[in-house]
Amino acid sequence: MELKSEFRVGIPVERTWNTLTDVEFIAPCMPGAQLTEIDGDEFKGGVKIKVGPITAQYKGSARFVELDEANRRIVLEATGRESRGAGNAAAEVTAEMTPDGDGDGTVVSITTDLKVTGKVAQFGRGVMADVTEKLIGQFVSSLEEKLSEIGDQEDSGSEAGDGTADDAETTGEAAETPAESGPRQIEMAEPEPVDLLETAGRPLLKRILAPLAVVVLFLFNRRRRRKRRQG
Repeated sequence: MELKSEFRVGIPVERTWNTLTDVEFIAPCMPGAQLTEIDGDEFKGGVKIKVGPITAQYKGSARFVELDEANRRIVLEATGRESRGAGNAAAEVTAEMTPDGDGDGTVVSITTDLKVTGKVAQFGRGVMADVTEKLIGQFVSSLEEKLSEIGDQEDSGSEAGDGTADDAETTGEAAETPAESGPRQIEMAEPEPVDLLETAGRPLLKRILAPLAVVVLFLFNRRRRRKRRQG
């Protein structure tokens, strides 16, 4: 199924690009997600979801297949498997960024080609689109809060710093530190599962109540017939 969504962040497009391509930075902002390993443009992790009393965990990997900075376009491929083997998920996510208004903000348009099997597949496109929209809303709120905190820290640092040679030397030493090679393990707290019933809300409730009403009506009519026969 294809899902489309759009959101706005209050930072320029250049900073939005740097932020959204920094997987380690944005991972804690994603509901139910946990990043465990980074190896270049590939990374591993998991997502926890909850459907009523049942909790499922998808573990898998993702990689950037396109990073077009000139056109502010990202294409990401991800695959995952439910830990109990009850379902699979695969997605190709395309994100495109454009400046918004006077350039202080950025609009991010996302197209997701999603394929799922197992428990999650029962919800259908309508419910999944609603869930996606709400989860992206949570992600954006968390991301902007984190960016705001960093902005406050940078402002405090610039006021406290005096721009001396010692600062320059420290920066130079940091720049010369060689980057680690090979997979890097990420220490990230265990996430709370995303409750799909709670997140989907009314659309999912309608989906459940409609067939339930048919079953109740069928049983009621059947009971009436039995009473007539007995009478």
